Parts: sequence; C-alpha cells; structure tokens
Amino acid sequence: MSAPNKSYDPVEVEALKPEEVERARDEAVAAFAAATSLDELKQAKVAHTGDRSALSLANREIGALPPHAKAAAGKLIGQARGAVNQALAKRQTELEAERDARVLVEEAVDVTLPYDRAPRGARHPLTTLAERIEDTFVAMGYSIASGPEVEAEWLNFDALNLGPDHPARSMQDTFFVAAADGSPDSGLVMRTQTSPVQIRSMLEKQPPLYAVSVGRVYRTDELDATHTPVFRQVEGIAVDEGITFGDLKGTIELLVSKLIGDELELRWRPSYFPFTEPSAEVDLQCFVCRGASVGNPDAPCRTCSSEGWIELGGCGVVNPRVLVASGVDPERYSGFAFGLGLERILMNRHNVADMRDMVEGDVRFTLPFGMEI
Repeated sequence: MSAPNKSYDPVEVEALKPEEVERARDEAVAAFAAATSLDELKQAKVAHTGDRSALSLANREIGALPPHAKAAAGKLIGQARGAVNQALAKRQTELEAERDARVLVEEAVDVTLPYDRAPRGARHPLTTLAERIEDTFVAMGYSIASGPEVEAEWLNFDALNLGPDHPARSMQDTFFVAAADGSPDSGLVMRTQTSPVQIRSMLEKQPPLYAVSVGRVYRTDELDATHTPVFRQVEGIAVDEGITFGDLKGTIELLVSKLIGDELELRWRPSYFPFTEPSAEVDLQCFVCRGASVGNPDAPCRTCSSEGWIELGGCGVVNPRVLVASGVDPERYSGFAFGLGLERILMNRHNVADMRDMVEGDVRFTLPFGMEI
C-alpha cells in the first residue's frame, strides 16, 4: 500500500474507478443469487466479501488517497459493500427457509399412525445366566437352595469358621444392619457370600447333599471395571462319603466348559479360606488380551489390569469345623464347596469388558441378549 500523496494529481486509482466498483458489486450480487445451497453461499461470501475480494482490496486503497479525495471514494465503496451485504443477507434468509421447509417434509413423522406392535424387550443377561447355571447343576443331580440376603452373623461368619476377630468381619468389608434402636449389635449383616446357604442346607438335610444356590451378595468394594459392591455368586456344595478335591476340580471344569467353552485356559492357585481346607482360587485367562498385556506397557489391558487372568472365585474341601457346626460327622463325610462370581462368568462368556455396564440399566446393553427363556 502506498503512502498518502499530498500533492495528488487526480489520476484515478484503477480499483477505485466507479465502473470497477460497480462491476465487483454486481458480480457479488450475481454470485449470491446463483447459490443453491448454504454451502455454496458460504463459498461465494468468502470470495466476494473476504479479505482478498475486489471490494476489500479497493477499500484498502482509500488510505493512499489525499484527504480531499477520501470522502468520495469511501462513499462509493461503502454503498457498494452495503448493497453486497444486503444481497448476502437476503439470499441467506431464503436458503435457510428452503432448508427448514425441506427438513419438515423429509423428517416428518405421522403421529396419527396406529402403533400396532409391542416393543421388543429383553431379560437381563445375569438372570438368564443364573437359570442356565441352575439347569446345568440340576442335570448333574443337584438341588436348588436359597437363603435370605439379610443374614445372621452366626451363619455368615461363625458357622463358617470366621471368628470374631477375623478381618472379613470388619466394617471395611461387611455391611452391618443396625438394630431397630439404632445400635450396631443387631446380629444381622448383608451377606458377604452365598456360603451361609451351605450351612442352612446342611442343617436342613443330612448327607448325601448336593446343592447349588445363586444369589446377590454385598461387600464394600469400589465400583470399577471388574468389581461392584453388589454382585451375584453361584454357591455349590457337595457332602458325601469319599468326596475329594478331584471331584471339585472336575465339577468346576465342567461348569466352565458348559458356560464359557474350552478356548480360555483355567488356572488353579493355592489359597486360604477359613471354611475350606485345602483351598484354591480359580482364574480364567483374560478374554480381552489373552495374557498379551502381561509385562507389556505398550499394550495395557484395563479388564485384567494387565495381569492376564480374571478371578472367577474360590473353592476348596469343606473344613471339618464347618461340618461339625452344621451337625455333620466329619469322620464319615467329606465335601467340597465353591463360590463363583456370575458377573465374571458373564464377562468371559460374552466379552463384556466393563462390569459397570451390567448395573447401569441401559437397555442398549440388555437388548442384544434378547428374550432367552
């Protein structure tokens, strides 16, 4: 841009000639009128009103004029740009009205049509999985047992060889139920496991006993991808003459094979539970990473926390003290017991990577499982 010319000899600047200004104005108005969509209008707007448009460049030349010539040039350019802006606004209003009218037609919904079918529903997959597990055990000769979710401390702890000082009885793990007067010594808890059903079954029926129970349990766990404070367990117990750990191992391997298949490896780890001896933890190979995330920081797995395994539950041979507490002769009978998490089984069976999806109530999670009965 040239500096102001005070000794201006009235030689016209090309871009500021009236015929050039009118030509730029007419081209802009014609381009706006020719636009058939808002996208085309946007492109025309950039071309004819942007920084590199003819009228914008002409407007910059005004600064190089002497003072007595600026007023006339400014008026000429201002009128042209005003006409261009009016044409742009008018065409934009027209195109927006056309778009709105088209949307009303294309997206119209006839609410007067009769709704002649019921919406498709779905059962929660944990419900159908529980029934499938029960059917599997009934086919093996087991009976179905049940017990209350608000349980007596004696059945939830003492009868299972969990003494008064055991850490599992602390407030960090157990939901205690207050008495009617508000005192904490009601003797009731939200059951932390389905194992009390074992005790109830042995108190009600003498061996041989083969029973399985599926139900909710409560623990003060944080809700994350593989934990929830309210979850479901399948609890099984077998008490008879000559029961061994091998019977337990075969039973769980058959159940896992029926529910999940034989593709994922099953791992047995020695463990400790007061109500079983010997005891073991049962882990299943992570269905997401299949162990590839172990020791590999470049491919972490949030489902198994890069451990390569997902815990299914615990099991073991019934402790003789538990048999005595239930009125069963440990010299004659032995047994095994196990507790497996239904949520963990569902995760491995259907590749559910986050346990929170099971409890959030979103129908988009349950609908794919359908109405299996």
